Amino acid sequence: MNLFEVFALLVAGHALCDYPLQGEFLANGKNHRAPIPGAPWYQLLAAHSAIHAGAVFLITGSLFLALLEFVAHTAIDYTKCDGKIGFNADQALHILCKVIWAAALALGVAA
Repeated sequence: MNLFEVFALLVAGHALCDYPLQGEFLANGKNHRAPIPGAPWYQLLAAHSAIHAGAVFLITGSLFLALLEFVAHTAIDYTKCDGKIGFNADQALHILCKVIWAAALALGVAA
């Protein structure tokens, strides 16, 4: 698979994980500023990030990149929920991560 194919799959995986696989429960519950009573926000944010990390692992075969995705996705979404960035910046940062993951694979940096 070439660089552009990997990137395209990572973007498609992101869209799948951030929209239909997230759902209203995770979308609302992961927000530490307005948590759902009885549902710890950090568990829901971790679950959402783990879904994304799983997609990156399935696409790239790299546990290293999956772990980076988990950390990056958690940090970006936490920052968005904190009100420090908006929706468009959130999505742009997620796509930038996909560029970095694809480049790391192409350069042989991630195994």
